[in-house]
Amino acid sequence: MPHYKLYKPSGYLSQFVNNQSRRKNKKLLGELYDFHPDTMSIGRLDQNSEGLLLLTTDGALSYKILNGGVEKEYWAQVDGKITVDAIKDIKKGIEISINAKPYQTKPCKAKTINVPNLPSPTRPIKPMGNKSTSWVSITLTEGKFRQVRKMTAKVGFPTLRLVRVRIGGEYLEELQPGEVEEVDRFSL
Repeated sequence: MPHYKLYKPSGYLSQFVNNQSRRKNKKLLGELYDFHPDTMSIGRLDQNSEGLLLLTTDGALSYKILNGGVEKEYWAQVDGKITVDAIKDIKKGIEISINAKPYQTKPCKAKTINVPNLPSPTRPIKPMGNKSTSWVSITLTEGKFRQVRKMTAKVGFPTLRLVRVRIGGEYLEELQPGEVEEVDRFSL
């Protein structure tokens, strides 16, 4: 069964078919590569996020990755210099809103990181006012809608750029935005 690693560029939806009239001109994954017709993405990244996306034709494998507590690591460039207290709050779990209902995030790994070596962003990163930015690594075993963005905003440091760099034992490595690598299996 075909499996793929993809560096999803910012500006693309994590889907292959657009059946919504309000999203007529959106960019879809199928524009990046000639995928097997039964290919599905394992999880999603929102339109403005970028980074590692795993794709497969194996529904059971997709379910295992999505529901098996597999770690997903994100690097977030946040507005301002993130504080030690904000990192502690993220680590222990915080209340965010999912589908207009309160949701308590699970404890996770979080730490500040140096500016990573990533491809240049496709759109300018604009901090608010005269503030600077900083980078944080957040590793989750869950993946709610826009969770990392909601978590950093809740502690006062909105995400300006979000890049998923790892799912289980699979890393973004040297892939560039839009590049696809076909693999025999995933290291989870």
